[in-house]
Amino acid sequence: MNAVVLPVAVALPALAALVVLLLRRRPVAREVGHVVVGVALAALVLSLWSQADSGLRYELWEWLPGLSLELSLEPLGLMFATIAAVLWPITTVYAGGYLRAEGTRSQTRFFVFFALTISAAMWIALSGNLVTLLIGYELMTLSTWPLVAHDGTAEARRGARTYVVVLLVTSVGLLLPAIVWTYVLAGTTDFRDGGVLAGTAGPAVLALLFALYMFGIGKAALMPVHRWLPAAMVAPTPVSALLHAVAVVKAGVFTVLKVVVYVFGIDTLSETGASAPITWVAAFTLLAAAVVAITADNLKRRLAYSTISQLAYIVLGASLANDIAVAGGTFQMVSHAVAKITLFMCAGAIAATAHKKKVSELDGLGRTMPWTFAAFFVASVSIIGLPPGGGMWSKWLLLLGASDAGSTAVIVVLLLGSLLAVAYLMPIPVRAFLRPVPSGADGEHAHGEAAPSMVVPLVLTAVACVALFLGVDIVLSPLASILEVP
Repeated sequence: MNAVVLPVAVALPALAALVVLLLRRRPVAREVGHVVVGVALAALVLSLWSQADSGLRYELWEWLPGLSLELSLEPLGLMFATIAAVLWPITTVYAGGYLRAEGTRSQTRFFVFFALTISAAMWIALSGNLVTLLIGYELMTLSTWPLVAHDGTAEARRGARTYVVVLLVTSVGLLLPAIVWTYVLAGTTDFRDGGVLAGTAGPAVLALLFALYMFGIGKAALMPVHRWLPAAMVAPTPVSALLHAVAVVKAGVFTVLKVVVYVFGIDTLSETGASAPITWVAAFTLLAAAVVAITADNLKRRLAYSTISQLAYIVLGASLANDIAVAGGTFQMVSHAVAKITLFMCAGAIAATAHKKKVSELDGLGRTMPWTFAAFFVASVSIIGLPPGGGMWSKWLLLLGASDAGSTAVIVVLLLGSLLAVAYLMPIPVRAFLRPVPSGADGEHAHGEAAPSMVVPLVLTAVACVALFLGVDIVLSPLASILEVP
């Protein structure tokens, strides 16, 4: 396969943005064109799996030896590219239905920046070194900023300001210095099997450098650099789905995994203990965010803090520095993407159809929106880590990884995190299906299900949660070339 396919994968979403602009006066054709390009990208990315171990590389520009803009193909990046490419057309169909139901203005602008965000995701996924990745990382922040501020209200502008300031300050103030320091130590910023930092510095220096990376990757939402994420919940719900499942937070945890596997190297982290302090930061984030989620009555806010907690599982697995835990973190990236996009699409369908945004307002709503709340239940099961949800396998692998690391405390944290997830997710379908409709609310509950353009995508992703449970080997087997997967 010719390496030119890599820049083509980056360029296709940008082409979709152009198609949207050209068809701006024909809304149906605009959305169809967007979806068609999305399906083409998904097909292209899926076709790359036959070449996942080929070492395919495409150099865009060389600045200095060891510093270049380069795209490359490897299993971990292809995993992230697949998440973004497959979920993009599904989310586009949902977004069209949602925006019409809400009567949202400036839909062309919305879809343009939506497509540009996916282009940035492809760039990040296929980056061959840290410099290339950083450029895509910043482009994603800038392309999603208008989406967060899309409604144009004072609240939306405040949320967007918090979003962009936190992400730019952490990346420029922490991540960029970490990359420069890596180049000084290793003489390269390339991603290499086994990492590039082995033997370059002592444990204390590597621990400080690792901390710079983990907090500099603000999109991974470790506390205390997590505030951008709940602030961004002022955005339209399809944007929330994009932020939490398809692109932004997944770009964050993907970068964490890339740094662990290809910059530090799992063996180097294990031997030096450089990642150990971050293990406890991730553990605190996991539990603290879950507690906040339990107390949140606003549904999107509850799901936002759930995301912060669930991302911490990935950082925790990466910081344990053994192959099983890193494999668990990688599978958590996939299973969480599918489950969380389902939950946010359900929240959007509820808001657009029933005009309910608080958990306390959902009593009896499952009787009129059974498909939506059934999908919510399935995705919740996966997030919690129970069968038949794909999230069961990521939680299981993380437990095995913690056992392999000999950390009973981490095992307790992981189990407690799942119990807290039960507490903040399960009351929602229970209220919807089992509680009676409030007196005098019959008229409010007479709307029926959401439009098919919203229901079909969320049902598809709910089915995908179960498919991941059944097809765990298919997802994990490509990682065998970089990880010892059980």
